[in-house]
Amino acid sequence: MENLQPITFDGIDADSPLIIAGPCSAETRSQVLDTATRLAEKGIKVFRAGIWKPRTKPGGFEGVGSEGLEWLKEVKELTGMKTSTEVATRAHVEEALAAGVDLLWIGARTSANPFAMQEIADTLQAMGADVPVLVKNPVNPDIELWIGAMQRLYNAGIRRLGAIHRGFSTYGKDLYRNMPLWHIPIELSVRYPQLQIICDPSHIGGKRELIAPLSQQALDMGFHGLIIESHCNPDCALSDAAQQVTPEVLSFILNTLVVRDKSHSAENLTLLRQQIDGIDNELLEVLNKRMKVSREIGRYKKEHRMPVLQSSRFNDVIASRRKLGEDMGMSAEFMKTVLLAIHEESVRQQIEVLNERP
Repeated sequence: MENLQPITFDGIDADSPLIIAGPCSAETRSQVLDTATRLAEKGIKVFRAGIWKPRTKPGGFEGVGSEGLEWLKEVKELTGMKTSTEVATRAHVEEALAAGVDLLWIGARTSANPFAMQEIADTLQAMGADVPVLVKNPVNPDIELWIGAMQRLYNAGIRRLGAIHRGFSTYGKDLYRNMPLWHIPIELSVRYPQLQIICDPSHIGGKRELIAPLSQQALDMGFHGLIIESHCNPDCALSDAAQQVTPEVLSFILNTLVVRDKSHSAENLTLLRQQIDGIDNELLEVLNKRMKVSREIGRYKKEHRMPVLQSSRFNDVIASRRKLGEDMGMSAEFMKTVLLAIHEESVRQQIEVLNERP
């Protein structure tokens, strides 16, 4: 994906974060037009609304269907806003483009299905469509699956292509509805620097009070924009009520966000970056020393026919080092990730020694 083009629209500042806002679902004509009018008054240029809603279980509100596309047409005529919606099938793509929808996005369930992605890609190619498409990350943390979904669209000729980071599904209770796992979109950005990544704080947080801090974090990390759910009467929304905000609250949130200057010269950082490079080299040297000791331990275990993994020792090491790292100001999750990675490599080194031939 080397020749990606930026997702921009006439009349929208390409140097500012792209803001897409609107209700989770288009429910009624009056709800859509009321929300869109109030968002337009607050300066929002791209309106979003789910027309077809994939639900986990049957019986819930699954969207109004094609009728809602007529409401998006009215939004365009009334406010001049660009419109966007989610598509998951050939029919969705055909109907949305016929209705003049300006931007399409692919949901997390669909992006995880290569057959569905190929059908959408084939449909866009057959129609000769030149439309921006955003692809949400799959529900499970699989960056290759996410990339594969976008590659299918790229191979079909879509060049105005972007990604939406909406977090990854988890089991059990947690602060977030979907864990951010920021390292995954960061890796995506490193591998494809031209790819624009939009953050979906509504689906990551699952609660309206988390939208502001998650949005700021995304902008601080260099994301290219935000897609946020906004409803004229959030508490009465037919889907995802807890994570939607009114247009007025959204405007307040956006006005409090700090947008970092990406064009600022980094020359003054050179000295500090040189220090980082030196410290990284020292870290690698220390890790190398540690692995040499691990191999010696492996030889001892081999001579005495001891198992490589000793759970009690492992648990003690992880707990003590994790606490030490937290005392130094590093997060518990970071320390767990680092220590597990080091331990995994130590085990691999010891197994390699055990398998050495005399």
